[in-house]
Amino acid sequence: MNRLKTRTFIVSVVLLISMCANSSAQGLPVYDNSNFISLVKQLFESAKQTAEMIKTVQFLQDAKEAIEKVNNAVQQYEAVKEINANNEALVTMVRNDLREILNSPYIHPHEIDAISNAFNSIIDGALNNLEFMQQVLSNDFLKMTDAERLAILESHRDESKKMVADITLKNKRYQLIISFREMQDRIDHRETNY
Repeated sequence: MNRLKTRTFIVSVVLLISMCANSSAQGLPVYDNSNFISLVKQLFESAKQTAEMIKTVQFLQDAKEAIEKVNNAVQQYEAVKEINANNEALVTMVRNDLREILNSPYIHPHEIDAISNAFNSIIDGALNNLEFMQQVLSNDFLKMTDAERLAILESHRDESKKMVADITLKNKRYQLIISFREMQDRIDHRETNY
């Protein structure tokens, strides 16, 4: 037992000395300011990068706004272009088709005014739309945004499409009346061989 106690004592002394040797080897903590300087440098660099990123974000936002303005301008241009094309089609249809209808021998004289007024009312509506569109396109009209201006132009484009469809429908209707009267005239004046 004695031997066991001695061995235990020796092992514990060795452990104690080894533990004290490690802790005493550390000594007093030493302040190293090179870590602090490198931390400040890193913070300074990240601040520079953040400032650059903020500038980049602002630049991208400005570019996005410019692209949206150009996109709105292009859409307005396309709407105006389509409105003008529809109005040109209206004028062409009225000029050609109305002349053809009115020169037909199957249109009665008392119908000429009604037919002319029907076509003229559509043309007057188209001219009023053009005048309003010109006011809308001026920059100071009711202090509108581009989106509001575009919405108005698109509604006028839809109206001009309806006018073209209305003129086409009236033209077909009068052509059907003329063809019906022509067929009726042929039937009434046919020669009978019986």
